[in-house]
Amino acid sequence: MADIQAAPQRDAAFWRQLKEEMKAAAPSLGIDKIGVASAEPFTELKDRLIRHRELGHESGFEEPDLDKRTDPALLFDAPRSIIAIAVAYPSKLLNPPVSEPGARRGILSRSAWGEDYHRVLNDRLSKLADWIAERVPEARGLSMVDTGALSDRAVAERAGIGWSGKNASILTPEWGSWVYLGEMITNLPLPPDTPITDSCGDCTRCIDACPTGALVGPGQLNAQICVSYVTQTKGIVSDDMMEKIGNRLYGCDTCQIVCPINRGIDSRQHAELLPDPEVAKPLLRPLLEMGNREFKEKFGASAAAWRGRKPIQRNALIGLGNFRDAESVPDVARVLREDPRFELRATAAWALGRIGGSEAESALRSALETEEEEQVRAAAEKALETIRSGGPKRRSSKRKEQQPASGRRDADEVQGNYP
Repeated sequence: MADIQAAPQRDAAFWRQLKEEMKAAAPSLGIDKIGVASAEPFTELKDRLIRHRELGHESGFEEPDLDKRTDPALLFDAPRSIIAIAVAYPSKLLNPPVSEPGARRGILSRSAWGEDYHRVLNDRLSKLADWIAERVPEARGLSMVDTGALSDRAVAERAGIGWSGKNASILTPEWGSWVYLGEMITNLPLPPDTPITDSCGDCTRCIDACPTGALVGPGQLNAQICVSYVTQTKGIVSDDMMEKIGNRLYGCDTCQIVCPINRGIDSRQHAELLPDPEVAKPLLRPLLEMGNREFKEKFGASAAAWRGRKPIQRNALIGLGNFRDAESVPDVARVLREDPRFELRATAAWALGRIGGSEAESALRSALETEEEEQVRAAAEKALETIRSGGPKRRSSKRKEQQPASGRRDADEVQGNYP
């Protein structure tokens, strides 16, 4: 496609008008908000990212090249502007299924409730690109959603979509932080929007409520100890972290739930983002026996599926251990006895130690007779010691900190501090 500079000249008024028409067309394209940012390098962001890396706070899921993360010109030839989009998603389950003894449930974070947002937003950006091409045939663009090199949040902040909150999320005046973000680098000289003033004020509820203290400062996240990150890893999790994971299967919403800006917001205008309660809050025990095909059938449309079933199954074991669900002992013991993945066997041993009782103790002793993996043996021995000492000590509760800003726990929230 020809470059914009080779096309007939258009004055500044044309680009202003195009931007306004684009924003007006947003709802018809399935987009809740559009903003425009300049394509200049994100110099201040690079300085922060360098410090972030020096502190060891990266997750490892990010683009490793900091220059690519902060300079649009390294990703796209002759960028002139970046179009940022936001699509709002639901924050509440309607008539959520009940978690009860013998039928305990886990929960996915809200960002994984509906159809995978990567697909949804890429579809929206494709429609936006078509809309632009009808009006500017020589337009070029490069779209990104989450997995691209650029920081979605930095682009959205510069484009006036919202401000960067203390919970390290973009907060919009209209939908709080319950929004997915995406962007398109273009060769269009669109006039930039004005960033929104930070409205967090003196509030620190998100920082105070973070289960692990991962919010180490306003807008500063240590991903290595963030529950959302840990639930997506595949290895063995520390005992302390397993306690704090509660019954979360994927992600963590605590810092968003407690945010006053998010109070009462529940956007349901996009059908493909509406949750299936049995996917968003599934029974834990059936997850332990779920094969790849069944996992893909149940969770394949969700963003939670990207790491495969092992993290979800490990987290299901953690949830059962935290619930101390005695009726699940046969299922957990079967994992310890038969599962080929040592990470799950070790987690099953931990869960049996949390649950306790003679059946759990017997399963642990039997495992020690045949288990050869040292990490699993260590977990089993530690679990037996926990049972012999009378069970795990209950940690002090932070229920008030982890409740929604309204002061009550939503019906679909069982995570963090299990009953």
